[in-house]
Amino acid sequence: MYGRGRRSNALMLGENATIEVREGEGLNIEAVDAALKANVDGLSGTPSVTQYPSGNSNLTYAIDYPDRRLVLRRPPFGPLPKAGHNMFREYRIMRDLKPAFDQVPQTVFYTDDESIIGKEFYVMDRVDGPLIHKTIPPEWNWNADDTAQLGENFIDALAKLHTLDWKALGLEDFGRPEGYVERQILGWNKRWDKAWTDGITRFDDVQKWLEDNMPAESGNVSVLHGDYRVDNAILKAEDPRQIAALLDWEICAIGDPLMDLGNTLSYWIEASDPAPMHMMIRQPSAAPGMPSRREFAQRYGEKTGYDVSDIHYHFVYGIWRLAVIIQQIHARYVRGQTQDERFAVMDKSVEALGALARYKIDSGTL
Repeated sequence: MYGRGRRSNALMLGENATIEVREGEGLNIEAVDAALKANVDGLSGTPSVTQYPSGNSNLTYAIDYPDRRLVLRRPPFGPLPKAGHNMFREYRIMRDLKPAFDQVPQTVFYTDDESIIGKEFYVMDRVDGPLIHKTIPPEWNWNADDTAQLGENFIDALAKLHTLDWKALGLEDFGRPEGYVERQILGWNKRWDKAWTDGITRFDDVQKWLEDNMPAESGNVSVLHGDYRVDNAILKAEDPRQIAALLDWEICAIGDPLMDLGNTLSYWIEASDPAPMHMMIRQPSAAPGMPSRREFAQRYGEKTGYDVSDIHYHFVYGIWRLAVIIQQIHARYVRGQTQDERFAVMDKSVEALGALARYKIDSGTL
């Protein structure tokens, strides 16, 4: 078991390997190198560039110098929504959180000079440690207690994020917490209308239920990650039951923390969930020892002091929001804005999520 005095190649490699840069997603590495050396002290030599294969939205690259390893994030290619893919928001939230919340990478550079690679981008230090996806690597020889510890640490990191003094961190101008719940519900319904494509079920009933049953503001305001999943976390190399760094802050915000919890629960597939839900699993939430969604919410409530008794609504919202996000990605493929074949079959996930939201509305359960 890990954390008990031995290491393995599986831990050192994890599943955080890179690939050759995909066709059509290349970087002008010479221009990037010049910009970095002009703004980041201590860089020398010629960098190599590879690409992280995961991620359906913003693109992520490994920029390796002989004595320093960096990560570059940029928006996708093609036309972009007016308010989407804001690289400065990702850069700023990590920069400003770092003094009080160490579980983010160290940012080193941001630029909105599009003459370098055609879009704005930012660069951060790479965090060593594994990144896991659907399953716990069998080479780790974990038992249910190890997995449970990872689950608890994952919940506790979210609770810590949601109880930070965001005003003291200088984030008062980062968002508008007043009316956050209503803006999210109405906003995601509007995004659905804009992203809908022929052949996809409309799910008007789900949208109406969310609008008709909207809860009052909880009164709590927090920094929200927006995409909080285990596969968006680098685990500590010396003990992967612990969280080293949270990644992918693309849709972070300031608002009601229960909305963020609902998003997280929508990703948290349990071992007992029906087969269609397991088709969408992206993290080892169904592994023996992991908490159920109900246990997740309960521990979160104990750590934060927030009332989670109405979390069913937020859970359904999280499912619907995820359906909209995936439909937005699928629509880009349908409309010829990307050639990434991964996006061609995402309509099946959209349909499954819409049907799941309907089922959870009717059942009233997590």
